[in-house]
Amino acid sequence: MISGDARLKNGPSVSEPISMADTRTTEVLVIGAGPGGYEAAIRAAQLGKKVLVIERENLGGVCLNVGCIPSKALIHAAKRVVEIRHAADLGITTGPVSVDVKKLQAWKRGVVDGLTGGIAQLFKANKVDWIQGTATFTAKDAVSVRGADGKETNVRFQNAIVATGSRPIEIPGFKFDRRTVIDSTGALDLEEAPKKLVVIGGGFIGLEIGQTMRRLGSEVTVVEAMDQILPGQDPDLVRVLARALQKEGIRILTGAKAKGLEPQKDGSVQVVIEAKGAEERLPADKVLVSVGRRPNTESLGLDKAGVKVTPKGLVETNDKAQTSVATIYAIGDITPGPALAHKASKEGLTAAAVIAGDKGAALDYRALPWAVFTDPEIATVGLTEAQAREKGLDPVVGRFPFAASGRAKSTQATDGFVKVVADKKTDLLLGVHIIGPEASNLIAEAALAIEMGATAHDLALTIHTHPTLPEALMEAAEGVHGRMIHAVNRS
Repeated sequence: MISGDARLKNGPSVSEPISMADTRTTEVLVIGAGPGGYEAAIRAAQLGKKVLVIERENLGGVCLNVGCIPSKALIHAAKRVVEIRHAADLGITTGPVSVDVKKLQAWKRGVVDGLTGGIAQLFKANKVDWIQGTATFTAKDAVSVRGADGKETNVRFQNAIVATGSRPIEIPGFKFDRRTVIDSTGALDLEEAPKKLVVIGGGFIGLEIGQTMRRLGSEVTVVEAMDQILPGQDPDLVRVLARALQKEGIRILTGAKAKGLEPQKDGSVQVVIEAKGAEERLPADKVLVSVGRRPNTESLGLDKAGVKVTPKGLVETNDKAQTSVATIYAIGDITPGPALAHKASKEGLTAAAVIAGDKGAALDYRALPWAVFTDPEIATVGLTEAQAREKGLDPVVGRFPFAASGRAKSTQATDGFVKVVADKKTDLLLGVHIIGPEASNLIAEAALAIEMGATAHDLALTIHTHPTLPEALMEAAEGVHGRMIHAVNRS
């Protein structure tokens, strides 16, 4: 999506922010340059607005620098390790596999640097100015920006888009020390796989990093307080993933509460947990705490701008991304709903369109996809069966296993299935839920179908290339009507 080096040919670096002046004015002020913020800034500029971005740390925010992109780079590398180790199954002879984690980290940083440099180029190409510093509201149309050098700059704006993102939650007894107790940022920067890793929190971040470290050589234990990993997700999908993780040697403890740490003489720790009324001590070299994220709103001075904030620090918005102050918009992790980069991006683009005068621009989360980049992957969009029933609908399900897919068999990726949920009365697609190979890519077709108001019959009638993984979507849609060709239909 973004490419380019941080320097233009025969020209100066474009990654440098503009210098501060005592007072600046702009039509659109964007606070935060993560996926939501930088896309909002570029779109507003494309729509003819004068735009200024304030970013405290790095262009690209958490996602590009210490989240989505670096984690997926390491996940990709770890998956390659597994593929090489099993190459002999295909008649391919390989030697012993080893991983130079320091070199792997250097490659990952190169990927990140290229992407963040690309944002700087796009800012310049679209005439978006940016300042590196920390913004605080002083009024409903003004902020004060403190630079790294301590210099203050006042900025007045007509409209503002707040996109300050979130940070990992710390829990009692597990203060982040960046040595033993680490957050996701620290985990993604490890230059060697710990011998023993305990992951507190069985959400998607903890599972993605935990599986990656297992594949790089760590012994991994996941501690989840709820009764299943990925709490709140379709249990059918979760069961398949749990079996796959356990098959790789990852220990999963559900219904377990982390109570504290006991330091050991050799520099390691023991994690004290309680499960089913009994205490257990888990030895660990590193402890990854991944139990959720907290919105970055408390130091913004939103009260001085008149913006209402919930007790949890979230900013309520309408379908135009407007806050309680119509000229101030909020997007991304600081708003209610899942903390997803693509949700933030859509909200940012919508806010920019509204500011530019598009009266039809509005947010609709009916087809908001979600993915977990474990192996197998999980991806969902729309309603589950249970959610459909809660809304008074009568759901009908078609389910097609990847074990019956020719493409999946030929790539040794047969774990999982596609589940299509449709309304019995209208045949309207309500949701699609996938666990299996390339689920994060396959879900895009399902999201488009739901967005366009397609029926299960529409999806079944669509000709799919053979042999490909998306054929599983077509077959699952046929299954809604009991017409699957390559799998046994349920009565």
